[in-house]
Amino acid sequence: MKPAAIDAEFPAPTYRGVQAEAVADISAAYSSGAKVVIVRAPTGTGKSLLARAIAGAADSDGGAYYTTPQVSQLDDVGTNPLLDDIAIIRGKRNYGCILPGDRGQPVNQARCARDSNFDCPEKQRCPYFVDRAAAAEAPIAGMTLAYFMQTAGSELFDARDVIVIDEAHGLLEWAEMYATIKLGPQNVPSWEELRIPELDSARPGRRVVEAVEQIHADLEGTLTELEAVGSLTAQDVLERDRLRELVGRIGWFRRDVEQMQQSDRWVVDQAADSGALAIKPLNPAPFLRHTVWDRGVRFALLSATILDPDAYCRGVGLPGGRVRTVDVPHTFPLRQRPLFDVMVGEMTYDARAGTLPKIGELLVRLMAVHPDSKGLVHCHSYAIQEQLFEQLTTIGAADRVIKHSTEDRDQVLDRWKHESAPQVLLSVKMEEALDLHDDLCRWQLLCKAPYLNTRDSRVQHRLDAGAWDWYNRMALRRIIQACGRVVRSADDYGETYIADSSIGGLFDRTQQLMPSWFREQVSAMRHPDLPPYTEALERVGGTEPHHDRPGRPERGRGALDGVWGDE
Repeated sequence: MKPAAIDAEFPAPTYRGVQAEAVADISAAYSSGAKVVIVRAPTGTGKSLLARAIAGAADSDGGAYYTTPQVSQLDDVGTNPLLDDIAIIRGKRNYGCILPGDRGQPVNQARCARDSNFDCPEKQRCPYFVDRAAAAEAPIAGMTLAYFMQTAGSELFDARDVIVIDEAHGLLEWAEMYATIKLGPQNVPSWEELRIPELDSARPGRRVVEAVEQIHADLEGTLTELEAVGSLTAQDVLERDRLRELVGRIGWFRRDVEQMQQSDRWVVDQAADSGALAIKPLNPAPFLRHTVWDRGVRFALLSATILDPDAYCRGVGLPGGRVRTVDVPHTFPLRQRPLFDVMVGEMTYDARAGTLPKIGELLVRLMAVHPDSKGLVHCHSYAIQEQLFEQLTTIGAADRVIKHSTEDRDQVLDRWKHESAPQVLLSVKMEEALDLHDDLCRWQLLCKAPYLNTRDSRVQHRLDAGAWDWYNRMALRRIIQACGRVVRSADDYGETYIADSSIGGLFDRTQQLMPSWFREQVSAMRHPDLPPYTEALERVGGTEPHHDRPGRPERGRGALDGVWGDE
């Protein structure tokens, strides 16, 4: 790598904001001998431009990779003229076949994937293979993190000089997800015959390991049979590829258990109804070493929310000695990214029944003060989403409100983003990787502190070991990410309302972890001026009286003071 070249490789004709200082600090960090530079850059600082500058400074004979977790973020890179020298490669399913008879069919299901003896006459023009060849030869190859991990060991995409990982805060969680093995009646044909015992522990004991070994053998046999068939249907191809991935994950688990002579680096969740297993690594660092760290000489990890770099490095398996952190200041005026305290109670499981109706009333009041603006409600779970929607429907206030399911999430999101009417989307797990600039969304409501699920055995194991700092840090990270969804540039503006009083307690416990610019937001948090509920209900078109309202909180109690207006 040539650190001094980072400045010259910056792709924009001029710097804006603090970009010049950021480039200088990053260059100095690499010049000091850093192998890994963590760049903590908030929304609007131009992380993709910084990423391109770093990647462009790779040695000419080494090249660079640029990765990002989401396909949508990769699409943004692909359409940015300042980044047009990044050669983008996507997975096969994102490309359509050009052969007559298969035209438009995803390449991963086209004839070349179905027929082992087929030699495609148009391979030199196939959009997937054209992009793959271009990315393999280009100085900078851009791909999703998933594609990057899946190509570990590939001759085409072998080690390079520089690897840039955007949105790197989620690297550990992505590794955990890819390394997790899910086994059950839906993906293991011999499941019923296996008679998996009911687990009395989250540890994968000998009987579970033996069952996994049997499953592995059965699936390898099925896979071998499929691979021996000369011509497959499109559905058979999908099944073959699924089996290859599953067999690979099980094989990694078996090798890890055999090499370590123990299985205590893994935990298991078991479904109560089917007995299905989810086998999860407690430490995915070895997986990251193979798929990420062994494939580069220098690394740049970009994110706004790597809150504790030392803890982060331990989690992802990086030695801390050659890691440097560069903090990029926030340049958006505080008045354009306000936080509002509308806390109406705790959203813990025990308290939710009393608090959620208050959040429904609060949402009516917010819709009344934002009659012409689109809003986003972070529901945290589908159960909360459904209860809010039912409440709004019952009181006749759901005309502007839409929701999504797990199946139509992306489609509903896309329609909502392109809708000009001031719709309010009740969302689940949309705190990250969502660009809602300008009128796409002007306000949002956080219904619940986004703590990880303590019923997850991996989470419980860590909490049993006293990892409460990690638990709070993960929740804070998601809140900061959520706050960045609606303010995307220096001339953009958006309001964030916080309903769960547990978030107030979280803020108190994590002050020292907050980036200075977010701590500034929290310190400036205030109560908004909202209309009384009955008046707001009339404004949004609700006519049905709302009986059995929960008791109102007393005035003058900190976060609750002023929420209820002049009713």
